[in-house]
Amino acid sequence: MNKLYEEAKKVLNNSYSQYSNFKVAAAIRLKNGKIITGVNVENASYGLSNCAERTALFTAYSQGVRKADIAELLITTEQEDFVSPCGACRQVINELMEKDALVHMTNKHGEIKTVNVHDLLPFAFSEDDL
Repeated sequence: MNKLYEEAKKVLNNSYSQYSNFKVAAAIRLKNGKIITGVNVENASYGLSNCAERTALFTAYSQGVRKADIAELLITTEQEDFVSPCGACRQVINELMEKDALVHMTNKHGEIKTVNVHDLLPFAFSEDDL
């Protein structure tokens, strides 16, 4: 877990958050040990911004990773308290990660809260609803 946290902290300053000044970084650990990171990227047209969690997951998928390959996701910020994924990220996490995969939320002190994907969005909309 420490390695995942360290990798997320390394990229935190890559966040493009000039409007909110709210930096977020995410790191995904694959079952083979590889780590993929992402940061939030804002846009003057706020709706076009992308969260760190989605950036990391979309990067992983663009490299051929699929949900069975992902072991865990960690999110970190510079905040005193824990920050959980937004609703859009919860929906994407629910679709692109397995329900029992772990999601770790950390604060600037490195303290960690862990839940599984299902606990983030227990009544998620899925392909079964289509």
